Amino acid sequence: MSTRIADKFAQLKAEGRAALVTYVVGGDPDPETSLKIVVGLPKAGADIIELGMPFTDPAADGPAIQEGALRALRNGASMKATLKLLKAFRAKDKTTPVVLMGYYNPIYVYGVDKFLKDAKASGADGLIVVDLPPEEDDELCIPAMDAGLNFIRLATPTTDDARAPAVFKNTSGFVYYVSVLGITGTKAPDLKSVAANVKRLKSHTSLPICVGFGVKTAEQARAIAKDADGVVVGSALVSALEKSLTKQGKPTAATPRAVHKLVAEIAKGVQQ
Repeated sequence: MSTRIADKFAQLKAEGRAALVTYVVGGDPDPETSLKIVVGLPKAGADIIELGMPFTDPAADGPAIQEGALRALRNGASMKATLKLLKAFRAKDKTTPVVLMGYYNPIYVYGVDKFLKDAKASGADGLIVVDLPPEEDDELCIPAMDAGLNFIRLATPTTDDARAPAVFKNTSGFVYYVSVLGITGTKAPDLKSVAANVKRLKSHTSLPICVGFGVKTAEQARAIAKDADGVVVGSALVSALEKSLTKQGKPTAATPRAVHKLVAEIAKGVQQ
């Protein structure tokens, strides 16, 4: 089945390079600025966008993304607003894959069937829901696949060869390999460990494997891209956004530029 995600990886494979996957929180720091940031990501060098669905208790995320989610929520973010943001982006960009990433609680509250219908209509290509294990596939994974959305699973350093088949069974689009144990953005990945685990996991799946958690520099991205099919950058972008805000936490004209500048820098590492 041809999808934006599959088409993007096929294109990048032909170009002989890895994907740069960028994560930002939908609605951070406010709806207008968030849309400017998301719309500018592809031009800055992003190949795939992960759009965070703000939640009050993002257990797998570190301080940067937690603060980003709270900023968004304080300024009116909601599931409905996140999908509206995606729809506005999709009106301007028909080709860049967008994956909605977050936790199951806001989806459950919104209503699974309604969420899947509205996400698809808004232009989403896939989902990453970090707190739903394979044992709960009937809850969201299978319905999402039936709705034409890729369900992208997380693998970690503790996903051993016995566990991998269950993790990958209903995964589609790509695999998100979490390079460090713990929360996002707090540790640097061990590059030797990443390379070994990516190689091992590739024996279990033909899907592209993208590596994230802790990637902050072009040098790290370049090293990871030698072994992986994609590099995910999130906390570093949210931190760059935060540093561009006024003391009162308000965005300036420099806020989108701060995010796009870092994306462009890291993209150079991935594309070399």
